[in-house]
Amino acid sequence: METEKSMAIGKFRYKIPFWFVLLSPFLLCLISFELYYSALSNENFSVTFLVHNLELPNAVDDKKPISLVRNFLGNQATPKIIRNKNTEINHHFDSCSGQYIYVHDLPSQFNEDLLKNCHNLEKWNDMCGYLSNNGFGTKLEDENSKRVLMENGWFLTNQYSSDVIFHERMKKYKCLTNDSSMASAIFVPFYAGLDIVQHLWGSNISTRDSSARKLVDWLSRKPEWKTMWGRDHFFIGGRVAWDFRRKTDDESDWGSKLMFLPESRNMTLLTMEASLWNNDIAIPFPTHFHPSEEIQVFVWQERMRKRERKYLFSFAGAPRPKSEVSIRSELIKECESSSELCEFMPCGGTNRCDEPANVIGLYQDSIFCLEPVGDSATRRSTFDSILAGCIPVFFHPGTAYSQYLWHLPKNYSKYSVYIPETDIRKKRVKVSERLLGISKDEVMTMREEVIKLIPSVIYGDWRSNMERTFHDAFDIAVKGLLERVEKVRKKMKEGKDLSEYYAEEYGWKF
Repeated sequence: METEKSMAIGKFRYKIPFWFVLLSPFLLCLISFELYYSALSNENFSVTFLVHNLELPNAVDDKKPISLVRNFLGNQATPKIIRNKNTEINHHFDSCSGQYIYVHDLPSQFNEDLLKNCHNLEKWNDMCGYLSNNGFGTKLEDENSKRVLMENGWFLTNQYSSDVIFHERMKKYKCLTNDSSMASAIFVPFYAGLDIVQHLWGSNISTRDSSARKLVDWLSRKPEWKTMWGRDHFFIGGRVAWDFRRKTDDESDWGSKLMFLPESRNMTLLTMEASLWNNDIAIPFPTHFHPSEEIQVFVWQERMRKRERKYLFSFAGAPRPKSEVSIRSELIKECESSSELCEFMPCGGTNRCDEPANVIGLYQDSIFCLEPVGDSATRRSTFDSILAGCIPVFFHPGTAYSQYLWHLPKNYSKYSVYIPETDIRKKRVKVSERLLGISKDEVMTMREEVIKLIPSVIYGDWRSNMERTFHDAFDIAVKGLLERVEKVRKKMKEGKDLSEYYAEEYGWKF
């Protein structure tokens, strides 16, 4: 039977028309020409259509290697299925799906020109050194810093330089797109903090509001604005939100009106300290530590675990004698009267606190770090204390708990101690007694939680293609922003109320 079957097949092959054999090369040439012409006329879709109709075998299928199809079709079997140079259409295999960010190319007056004017930005300081190295500032290379800090990764970073730091990190973001229709969010690289600091003292309200009005006018004319009327747009404040929320047109009122302009009410502001409005989101102040390698973070964390701490608690700061509600004077008095338990570092005229090694060194020697309210509710010192493995002690929920919702644990008792301001003001609680009442086991557990937080509160100096096992402050902020915009986009499609996300003031927030 097998012989007969083979003969039958052989006969069939033998009976193929002679004209078909002659025409076969011409048919193959015709197919190749058609594929080539299709690739030239519509490379993105025609080639893809033909390849898909041929049902390319799975690359992991050993029985149907994809090379067989490529041998038949030539180079046309490897289609360029892209929408632009950077973005694949096939979202199933697209690791950036839902994470694409489009960056507006703003006129230079909103960012680059401010950097060129760095000598004159701030009334009392030359900001050029602070804004060097992509906003990280001058590298710390003195011998004292090497002993207290580490040899690499430390900079003299200004607490209000996040405008530049965030923009420079965004340039390295792995999911940037030049096609705004692909974007899940739109970044506006306006250096709002550097712009307003020029005019906070001595300028009239027209001058203070000038850049803000020009910015929203420029944005509202762009096609990207009309997609969600700005609700997918975000920018960095670089200072506390109150600097951008002047309620009145009284010349004596503080700040600019940036966040009260109609267009700005739809945008999200990422700032060092959020206000009572829902489109303000707080992100960490920049610290002085900007590692370029992941191992630097792990080495630093281990050093903080092993550090011997000679003080129960410490405070680095200055009193607020003109403030009737400040508890700083009471804290300083208790610290100075308990010198065997507490160390006080005065900030102000001596400028000791301007040296990172001094502050970080003090916090490394302390089990607890006091973080009272100052000129505003938040402090960069909060993140310095976390960086040094020192357990922060808060006296107002607006200092951290109701601020850094993306970066710090909701269960604040895991990593910090809370003593209400009123208990200090009315002398119901002594800080030393409260802290001595915490057991050694509890201290060790809380310190470990603090040390685990270190990666999430630093802004790294990573290379763009660097793979890491943790997210830093920038990564967490971008993730939170994308999730926020996606929720808003969904609610808009459903026709639901958006007041919980935009322009509503809640007095109970803090």
